Amino acid sequence: MIPVGLSTAAVWPRPVGAAFEVAAELGYDGVEVMVWADPVSQDVRALQRLVRRSGVPVLAVHAPCLLISQRVWSPDPVERLRRSVRAAQDLGARTVVVHPPFLWQRRYAETFPDLVAGLEDDTGVAIAVENMFPVRRKLGRGRSVAVTAFRPSIDPTDVGHRNYTLDLSHASAAHMDAMELAKRMGDGLTHVHLADGSGLPKDEHLVPGRGNQPCAELLESLAPAGFTGQVVLEVNTRKAKTDADRRDLLAESLLFARLHL
Repeated sequence: MIPVGLSTAAVWPRPVGAAFEVAAELGYDGVEVMVWADPVSQDVRALQRLVRRSGVPVLAVHAPCLLISQRVWSPDPVERLRRSVRAAQDLGARTVVVHPPFLWQRRYAETFPDLVAGLEDDTGVAIAVENMFPVRRKLGRGRSVAVTAFRPSIDPTDVGHRNYTLDLSHASAAHMDAMELAKRMGDGLTHVHLADGSGLPKDEHLVPGRGNQPCAELLESLAPAGFTGQVVLEVNTRKAKTDADRRDLLAESLLFARLHL
């Protein structure tokens, strides 16, 4: 059975520990730890205590790649990725999710493919490079243009890696065909960030089934294709008024995933 996990980002602004609690309550198979400003997300021993307390394993570690986490662990993106892999090993997670390099990270971008491959060879941890989306730059007079913030592009298959993360919300914001992207990723599709989008040029992370992305179609295609990776719900619940409302959204998301897998 394909495991279904919950991203700790899905409970924001609640702390990391809340993700373990709700994952245990609702019956998720594990969590993906988003390493960012929350100190617990950066502390492997604290995460190990949460695993023991909740009985919920860590399936994946999301490296600190966001703009707000550029100095978590180290200002050096190479060191951040290395520490993410070590954290995954210590936590028993088999996958690290990482974004492509930013445009200004020229030296990192030049070595990125070899760095990823070398870390995979040395550790056995799958480093699944994620598809991203362009941002809108205002030109004035109500005009804007889509530009990429990533080198060489928002599509990691342009470079070629052993392992990929397919994020459906990112595909929506980029106006990319998620099913075609999955085909390009092929056997390298290792990890799925399950969330929906409406096609707006922003990262929506809607509950699956509430947008227009092929969430159900993608899930139904995984098992017949021999997918051996993980599906992680990375939905946005920050507008939930209460913890009960948040649990309802995450329960709906889990039900959608189980039904279509």
